Amino acid sequence: MEVLVNRISRANAPSGHQPERVPVIEDDGLVRLDPWWGSIQPGQLHSDLPTWGELELIDHIESGGRLIDTRQPAYVEASGTIPGAIVLPWETIAEHLDLFDARRVTALFCNGPQCAATPRAVERLLAVGVAPASLAYYRGGIQDWVALGLPTVPVSSK
Repeated sequence: MEVLVNRISRANAPSGHQPERVPVIEDDGLVRLDPWWGSIQPGQLHSDLPTWGELELIDHIESGGRLIDTRQPAYVEASGTIPGAIVLPWETIAEHLDLFDARRVTALFCNGPQCAATPRAVERLLAVGVAPASLAYYRGGIQDWVALGLPTVPVSSK
């Protein structure tokens, strides 16, 4: 039996589509996700930097680990954030090196698997010398978090 492998490519968005970069919880409790925006990001950002799923992230949060939401403020306002997260947009993350400690892991996330904010944040952090082993990437981001029925909180003003 011969198996032909064709290059898998993403379908095009419907004509006139307006992207929604954050999940929306409908009145009936179902979650509406927009698959058409962004570019699918790699599962591994660096060989020494783990990619986590929800259970690893929950363990990290419950044990007092640091968590950073790298999304733009408008997206955070639209969806809320994961409980315990510090909101630091990816563009400014390298200005906050005091939040990173080589002795403890800081987890980072963004809108989801097609969002480039966390990969860009990690790139900036590695460029200024943050050890990859002190970071973790929650690739599922707010999209998977909300789709799995996990809680979000509004952003508190500081």
